[in-house]
Amino acid sequence: MTRVAIFGGSFNPPHLGHQALCLMLLETSPVDEVWLVPTFRHYFGKTLIGFEDRVLLCEQLVAPLGNRASVSRVESELPNPQGRMLDTLEALIARHANHAFRLVIGADILLETARWHRWDEIEKLAPPIVFQRHGYQGGDLPAPPDVSSTKIRELLSSGESAVPLIPKRVQAVIERRGLYCP
Repeated sequence: MTRVAIFGGSFNPPHLGHQALCLMLLETSPVDEVWLVPTFRHYFGKTLIGFEDRVLLCEQLVAPLGNRASVSRVESELPNPQGRMLDTLEALIARHANHAFRLVIGADILLETARWHRWDEIEKLAPPIVFQRHGYQGGDLPAPPDVSSTKIRELLSSGESAVPLIPKRVQAVIERRGLYCP
């Protein structure tokens, strides 16, 4: 049975904190693979760049990790995508019966589980792997580098490079596609 860490998020844009966490998961947690799952529609209504652009950026982010890390488009394939993790997990389980899933969350999420749709079922389907977050208690893994997607978007929208907060290959795609430009 393949053990997979499901790392969901908006990835708007993906950055070195995300990449470092993927590597930590692969090297220190009881998982064989990490799947990044960009949200198709953010459950809490955040404005995001296009889904396919975020998938492409995530693919660039995980490329150096080889075949142990990949990007799933599952949320775009749901019949009525609402950004609920339970729907995503149920779809993944239905498609990959020979996989055991774990959900990757930050310690900050532990304080927000009441806002999640049927959190108790999520915990059963994909027991969480919790990483530390600056300013929050708890976590199975140390905090990844504290990188702000908001700060990255500010840099990019002013025409500056966001390297070293994002990998060079992610920056190259952002420039080539004109993402986050004013």
